[in-house]
Amino acid sequence: MFKDLDPILHSQLRLAVISLLISLKEAEFTYIREETNATAGNLSVQINKLKEAGYIEVIKQFKDNYPQTICRITTAGFKAFEDYVKSLQTYLSVKK
Repeated sequence: MFKDLDPILHSQLRLAVISLLISLKEAEFTYIREETNATAGNLSVQINKLKEAGYIEVIKQFKDNYPQTICRITTAGFKAFEDYVKSLQTYLSVKK
């Protein structure tokens, strides 16, 4: 009856990052940090977990001589989010 929830996306911060990227497609690390109100260290760890899962890609570059990190959602990330929402809906549609 209940579907398993993806443990990668079931973390509040990782879910927030994916949710932002669903609508934006890509975002700078600083923007994500500000929107999620996360510390840089914690966000870095969570972004790395999303990257290892193949849900996002991380692009490191320089902009005006300053390092810039851009996170971009992947096709697998979109699919994982869709599956997560569908699984979550099984919990919300329980008939009494």
